Amino acid sequence: MADRDVIAALELTAARCRRGVVRMVRSGGAGHMGGAMSCIDIVTALYFHTLDIDPRDPKKPDRDRFILSAGHKCLAQYAVLAERGYFDPSLLDTYGKLNTKLPGHPDMHKLPGIEANTGALGHGLSISAGMALGLRDTHPTARVFAVMGDGELPEGSNWEAVSAASFHHLDKLTVFVDCNGLQISGRTCDVMNMEPIAERFASFGWAVREIDGNDMTQIIGVLDNLPLETGRPSAVIARTVKGRGLSFAENQAVYHYWKPAEEELSLAERELDEAIRVREAM
Repeated sequence: MADRDVIAALELTAARCRRGVVRMVRSGGAGHMGGAMSCIDIVTALYFHTLDIDPRDPKKPDRDRFILSAGHKCLAQYAVLAERGYFDPSLLDTYGKLNTKLPGHPDMHKLPGIEANTGALGHGLSISAGMALGLRDTHPTARVFAVMGDGELPEGSNWEAVSAASFHHLDKLTVFVDCNGLQISGRTCDVMNMEPIAERFASFGWAVREIDGNDMTQIIGVLDNLPLETGRPSAVIARTVKGRGLSFAENQAVYHYWKPAEEELSLAERELDEAIRVREAM
C-alpha cells in the first residue's frame, strides 16, 4: 500500500487540477466539466505516480502512453498536463479562445503529451489496443492506459477492441472505465444500460477490478499491482461521481456540459480554493 504522504500529495495535486478545470471554464465560458471532475483523480494518479514519461521529452520512444477515449473530458487532461509541466499553466487561460492549443477535444498536433485525437466515442480503446500490440515488438516495457466513460460503452467498436486485446494477450494494456452513471441525456442505465460492466469485460477474457474511482488509495492500490493477471489486459471499473468536488454539481446530469453564470462560477472557485487550502494545511 502506498505511503499516506504519497496519497496526500496526490490528493492535493488532484485538487489543484480541479481548480484548473474551473479556470478553463472561466476562460471559455463553458466546458464539459462533469466528466472531467469525475475522472481527474485517475488521470492525476496516472501522470504523477504511474506513467513512465518525461515532460521535457514528450516523444520519448519507450514512454508509457495515455489515451483519453472520452475526449470531451479533455479539461481533466489539460489541467493535469499543465500541473505536470508539459506546458505553462497560463495556457489554460486560452481555452475557448480563437486559435487555442486547447480545443474541445484533444489534438495531438497542438499540444505535447496528447497521444491521439479522440472524442469520437468508442475509438480510444481501439487505438490503445493497437498501440499496445505495436509496442510489444518495438518497446516491450512500455504500457498503455486508457480512460473511457460508461456512456460510450454501447459503441460497438469498443467490444471489437476488447475482443482483440484479449486474443492478443495484451497485458501491458489497462483501461479505466469512468462510471459516473450519467451522460448528456440522462442516466446511463436509462439511455443504454451496459451493466454488469465488470462481467462483460471478464467474459471477453480480461482481468477486472472494481474500485471507487475518486478514492486515491484505491486507485494507487490497483495501479501498483498491474497487470492484474499476467497474459490478460486489465479493466478497472471505477465508480465515480459526476462533478466531483463541487457541492452543487455532484451527481447532476445538467453539469455534463456547464455554462455557468458568474455567481455559480465564483462559488465553484471558492469551494475549490478552500479544498486546496485544507489539503495544504494537512
